[in-house]
Amino acid sequence: MNKNHYCIIMAGGVGSRFWPISRNYRPKQFLDILGLGKSFLQLTFDRFSKIIPKDNILIVTSDSYKDLVYEQIPAILLENLLLEPFRRNTAPCIAYATYKLLKRNPDATVVAAPSDHMITNEELFLTTVNNALKYAESHDVLMTLGIQPTRPETSYGYIQVNKAEPVDVDGNIAYKIKTFTEKPDLKLAKVFVDSGEFLWNSGLFIWNLKAIANQLEIFQPEISGLFKSISDDYYTDRERKAIMSVYQECMNISIDYAVMEKTSRAVVYPASFGWSDLGTWDSLFSYVDKDENNNYVSSKGDTLLEVKDSIVISEDDKLIVAKGLENYLIINSKDALMICPRDDKSFKSILTDLTIKDLSKYQ
Repeated sequence: MNKNHYCIIMAGGVGSRFWPISRNYRPKQFLDILGLGKSFLQLTFDRFSKIIPKDNILIVTSDSYKDLVYEQIPAILLENLLLEPFRRNTAPCIAYATYKLLKRNPDATVVAAPSDHMITNEELFLTTVNNALKYAESHDVLMTLGIQPTRPETSYGYIQVNKAEPVDVDGNIAYKIKTFTEKPDLKLAKVFVDSGEFLWNSGLFIWNLKAIANQLEIFQPEISGLFKSISDDYYTDRERKAIMSVYQECMNISIDYAVMEKTSRAVVYPASFGWSDLGTWDSLFSYVDKDENNNYVSSKGDTLLEVKDSIVISEDDKLIVAKGLENYLIINSKDALMICPRDDKSFKSILTDLTIKDLSKYQ
């Protein structure tokens, strides 16, 4: 393994779209939703540890999830667990890790990845990331992995490639980026897929530290200035207090908006390793094994079911009985039971009602 290769795992999200299993106190990345015996975070850490030394893997998460991380990733070094006092989106998250790592190893090349994505072809995924890391070592590009779309998906962002500007990545073709588009409606998504010019935005980034620091300083001088100002505090007992002060002043902004959409150094590397960010219950349904009635059932207790095309999950040993349902969600957590149609629209209305009707204790 290359000692200058590092991984930043971004694990601070709340995963509200997997309610009621995913909650503010134990969100999606800490759950074994796939029934594999490991959480998304554990799967992500194990995956990257096959190509990156474990001591070079950083996890950035909310301060409130510190104990959950140590519970699930006991091998994580104390200095590699970066705790955010407030959620400020991915740009501050990446800036924190970038400027801390610059003090440790300014020659580092980094892959920054969400903690809760599903990868079906792990071997191809790791080969793709390795190729990108090797290229980024000696090229000042900000590279993102773009996934070849297999359908007009409305829950993903899209990247339009500039085919007039191909980039040779050790024999593989990447492209300069023309545009970013956030989650389009179905009509526009179909246009994107049919054009052959668009890729799904995976949220996976590869760059060398000096390249991303340079672009942060150009396009987000306030953010970079805040994290550079506490360089002397990294890896000391003053770091926690300094980070609290920085995050109080830091804006909430994604790395896409902050840098990737502005820089001329953005490059997208097309990939087809079987990827999903599993952002909703309905997206989970597309990837899991199902029974003879096309149901995904994961229950600690017994079930008596006459349902079709549905998701049935229970966190306790309660008997689940359901009859006459098709395309439904039946999700039983320890303190909440949700039964609703499987479509995203119905589910989103439930999350809205929790806030409106003062049921925030269940969030």
